[in-house]
Amino acid sequence: MSEHLKWVGDLYMPQTFSMPFCCCFPAVSPLQPYWEQVLDFVTCNHLFLFFREAGGEAEEQQQGSVNALFLLASCQMLHSPRFLLILPGFPGLLRCAAMSTITGTFQLQQPLNYREGARIEPVDGDHSEETYEPATGRVIGKFLFSGEKEVDLAVQNAQAAFKIWSQKSGMERSTVLLEAARIIRERREEIATLETINNGKSITEARIDIDTSWQCLQYYAGLAGSLAGQHIQLPGGSFAYTRREPLGVCVGIGAWNYPFQIACWKSAPALACGNAMVFKPSPFTPVSAVMLAEIYHEAGVPKGLFNVVQGGVATGQFLCQHPNVAKVSFTGSVPTGIKIMEMAAKGIKPVTLELGGKSPLIIFSDCVLENAVKGALMANFLTQGEVCCNGTRVFVQSEILNSFTKEVMKQTQNIKIGDPLLEDTRMGALINHSHLEKVLSFVKQAKDQGAVVLCGGEAYVPDDPKLSGGFYMSPCVLGNCNDNMTCVQEEIFGPVMSILPFDTEEEVLERANNTRFGLAGGVFTRDIQRAHRVVAGLQAGMCFINNYNVSPVELPFGGYKMSGFGRENGEAAIEYYSQLKTVCVEMGNVETLF
Repeated sequence: MSEHLKWVGDLYMPQTFSMPFCCCFPAVSPLQPYWEQVLDFVTCNHLFLFFREAGGEAEEQQQGSVNALFLLASCQMLHSPRFLLILPGFPGLLRCAAMSTITGTFQLQQPLNYREGARIEPVDGDHSEETYEPATGRVIGKFLFSGEKEVDLAVQNAQAAFKIWSQKSGMERSTVLLEAARIIRERREEIATLETINNGKSITEARIDIDTSWQCLQYYAGLAGSLAGQHIQLPGGSFAYTRREPLGVCVGIGAWNYPFQIACWKSAPALACGNAMVFKPSPFTPVSAVMLAEIYHEAGVPKGLFNVVQGGVATGQFLCQHPNVAKVSFTGSVPTGIKIMEMAAKGIKPVTLELGGKSPLIIFSDCVLENAVKGALMANFLTQGEVCCNGTRVFVQSEILNSFTKEVMKQTQNIKIGDPLLEDTRMGALINHSHLEKVLSFVKQAKDQGAVVLCGGEAYVPDDPKLSGGFYMSPCVLGNCNDNMTCVQEEIFGPVMSILPFDTEEEVLERANNTRFGLAGGVFTRDIQRAHRVVAGLQAGMCFINNYNVSPVELPFGGYKMSGFGRENGEAAIEYYSQLKTVCVEMGNVETLF
């Protein structure tokens, strides 16, 4: 029972109240049948109920043989908050602040590094960083960057776990990954809420991210038991075979736009192949990776198999240059990817790089206009436009330019911006203030170069006062663009769509490929021959026909040109987290020239 005990349940309260109250369990609770077992289990320990609202006071009270720590709080305007049950020493429960569904109340309380099966503070590190809630601009916590000693300890710990994990059969690894997938699925709402708080995207999108995360683990659990080499018959009854073996300790370096999902995308194939991983999330979104580490631990991986180190550039350098790291997988910008490649090259380490993009979306006049408009919105405004494979160069055939533009403007202006934890919000806040300013500067530069802002492109302040410090902007559509403009050539990484007219298929294909990037591309047309002809000509690793930004875990994902190389997801990822050993077996006498 204890392994499955997660939520206390819902405590319903009046809409407003100011008198102190004692947090207690609801009369009807999923825990009720187990309550005696719970009390027995926590005897001589504290049972913690953390309430997230600021201003709460803790007071110890006796309840039978259990010291129960209850919160007395003076709160207003709360609706059905949820409480996390957190027991000291209770394996598998997430150590984090209590959660409700109210923006502007979360406060980080636990360390964000993870090593040897527990949250820890780094043993060294001379720099601390604040992490924000983009929706409000509020600081939600402070954490230390990991220094060289902490990185070394994390790698050493991962090496020890690798020796155990790599000896397990594929089916044994599969069982653990399936259990981790189950836990993620069960904690979907909890993880999605924290992802929204720390990243700024809407809760609707965050839930999808968590779904694709557990699906990723489930998918690679299915592959883990089927990893195999080949048998090759040689003359005279001799033969050879190949063994697919793990690499060792792999490093994953994540981006801030999909923090939890990227951690799963990198770790699931790595662990399925028998590797260990040390993962460094972006310093902008440090919160959720450590939750994945706890989930893996609860699912049964050896202590240290998936460690988390927090940090910035220096921490990443220590990881990439560590002599006992076998591989680096990085998601992020092109300049950082180049530096990682240079560092890894000195140690002859293989790398997987998923970098930036400036992808084309081609709309032919014979398309289903409604679908093309939906595709353009999906290609530009998911996660506030902070998506590497977005189709931000929208090429529209001249015959339908006006009708397409009119409908795109209408739909864009209807996008609900605001509190990302509200169910009807469709666009949340950008990651931080400096990034918001950068995106807005691209819009200004586009105007200076002759583009026309058809809608949006301004800083946005929601009506809710608690969101006034958030990093919002209205989604932007730019018209009168040409291929030489900065907004068309450079990755903006924000909600900015550039519309460009074209006349012929040959012309648009040449213009679409006129970029140093090659991550993705899309085409909308009813002509199936044209569709396949165009995607065959696109210099991009991920292409879409009559859709955009659909990337189930079964499909390999990665780019061409300066968008990187290597693949994540699909069976192809197995190739990048394993190595082949060839074994030659002689069944007769050795023939020699000597």
